Amino acid sequence: MARQTIHTDRAPQAIGTYSQAVRAGDTVYLSGQIPLDPSTMELVDGGMEAQITRVFDNLAAVAEAAGGSLADVVKLNVFLTDLGDFPLVNEVMARYFSEPYPARAAIGVAALPKGARVEMDAVMILG
Repeated sequence: MARQTIHTDRAPQAIGTYSQAVRAGDTVYLSGQIPLDPSTMELVDGGMEAQITRVFDNLAAVAEAAGGSLADVVKLNVFLTDLGDFPLVNEVMARYFSEPYPARAAIGVAALPKGARVEMDAVMILG
């Protein structure tokens, strides 16, 4: 099966040895996104809601570069430094997704890159 790497300037550039996403057949694996502004590569200002929104915007940009959208996401993993922020994730997620919702996991972690409070990755099916 051929693999294709996905790249867009509308999402933060990879910080390290990974691709923004990789397509294998009809499946696209979207790398973890933290709330970096793609133009500055700095964390967004404005608190947790702004961080969650930026993560979804980044994921959406990569999904679109791969030929899909967030509507094609079948699995979403959410990593939070404070699981108390999970209700806010649900609130913001409702602006980006409609039923049927993707399968999802929420994981509490001690720390994330660059001091982010949230990171998400996803699996998308096209076609």
